[in-house]
Order: sequence, then C-alpha cells, then structure tokens
Amino acid sequence: MSNPQVETVTTGADKAKLGGAVVLLIAGLVAFYVLAKQGPIAQWAALLVLLAAAVAAFFTSESGKSLIAYARDSIREVRKVVWPTHKEARQMTLYVFAFVFVMALFLWITDKTLEWALYDLILGWTH
Repeated sequence: MSNPQVETVTTGADKAKLGGAVVLLIAGLVAFYVLAKQGPIAQWAALLVLLAAAVAAFFTSESGKSLIAYARDSIREVRKVVWPTHKEARQMTLYVFAFVFVMALFLWITDKTLEWALYDLILGWTH
C-alpha cells in the first residue's frame, strides 16, 4: 500500500482569517478585563460577542471547514455502529468481572506459593 501525499494549500486569505480569529479571541479577553468597571453584563456581553466572532472567523477558514467535515464524517460513522443490546452488554460485563476475579485469585495463589517457597523452604524464615 502506498500512502498518498496530502498537500494542504494555505492561502493568504485563509491565514488572515485564522489570524483574525486569534485577534478577536484576544480582544475578547482584553475587553472582559478592561470593562470590569462597566459591570458584569458589559464584560460578558463583550466576551461572548467577540468569542462568537472569533469562532465564526475560524469556521470560515479552510481549517474550520475541514473540522466541520471531519465532525460530519465522524457522526456518519457512529451511526453505522451496531451497538450491543442491554442483555449482551450485561453479559459481557459479567464475563469481564469473572475473568478479573479469576486472574486476581490466580495471582494471589501464585504470590503466596512463591512467598512460601522462598521464605519458608529456601531461606527458612518465619513470619
């Protein structure tokens, strides 16, 4: 199998959109703290408006569009999944718990056997 090379072309306008989104985000944070004397309503309004503008600027860029396409593809793939029934999920959970219990018991028995062999038989120590 060959891996095709994917080339992304970033135009100046796309870079400007991303830069504008970053500037709007920073402006929103600055406005939030600068408007502290105006009250919380002005602070939050400025933050939310500038944050919404930053998100809008990001989603109009190629990066934002590819993120939206990725989200749509992910949702489409999740809809294709055949989910187990409640009974199947409960059975598999019980199998996992049983396996963990058996493994814990096996490891405990192995540990105690090695402890007995090393300390009591080989070294002659008593607890």
